[in-house]
Amino acid sequence: MFSILNQWIDQNQMLLTGIGISSLILSVASLILLPWLVAQIPYDYFAHDRREPSKWKELHPIFRFAVLVVKNILGFTLLLAGIAMLLLPGQGLLSILMGLVLMDYPGKFRFERKIVSRPKLLQFINWLRRKQKQPPLTLEIRDKQ
Repeated sequence: MFSILNQWIDQNQMLLTGIGISSLILSVASLILLPWLVAQIPYDYFAHDRREPSKWKELHPIFRFAVLVVKNILGFTLLLAGIAMLLLPGQGLLSILMGLVLMDYPGKFRFERKIVSRPKLLQFINWLRRKQKQPPLTLEIRDKQ
């Protein structure tokens, strides 16, 4: 059994090196980008019962479609990489979460709200926002006026 595994490792050195380097790059990039991305979320993003219309709606339809396709491909790639990183070195759960946030799918806003409403995660997110000099996220749903 171990000889077969050793043989496979020997035959796939380049693949394994590429996966290791990609994992390292994704880990460093996520650590650098995470505080900035969290700071970009409007403080009242979750203070509605449904998602507010996106700024992207105002763009030219072809450009909006291209952004949507790229965003979903990137999200799906991060999701697959995160699943692989559950077994390989890297930040698998963070990559999965980032992939799910990037992709568009039914029920996404409810899912995001449910995840963010976990007290420890909300505390961590608001700590990151404070470091970026942004107000804390509010989860209290406001009435529409």
